[in-house]
Amino acid sequence: MIEEGIVRRLDSLGRVVIPKEMRKLINIAEGDLVKIIKQNNSVIIKKYSRSCMICGSENSLNQYGGLCLCTRCIEKMKKIDERRI
Repeated sequence: MIEEGIVRRLDSLGRVVIPKEMRKLINIAEGDLVKIIKQNNSVIIKKYSRSCMICGSENSLNQYGGLCLCTRCIEKMKKIDERRI
């Protein structure tokens, strides 16, 4: 895999500017949320999108008890709970 990259210097607060060309490539704009992930010795920055905390689905999402869950996982949890009663 060939790496494409641009070298940038961190400022005194640990910030780095993501070049406009890179922001366009991953479709992020001013005010968007990004997710910062540590993977081995690398840091990955990707556009944040809400997803189900159980299965990772980005479809049919609901806030349930402070958690982001998809309708399918909520239904599965209800069935499990019904079996316990």
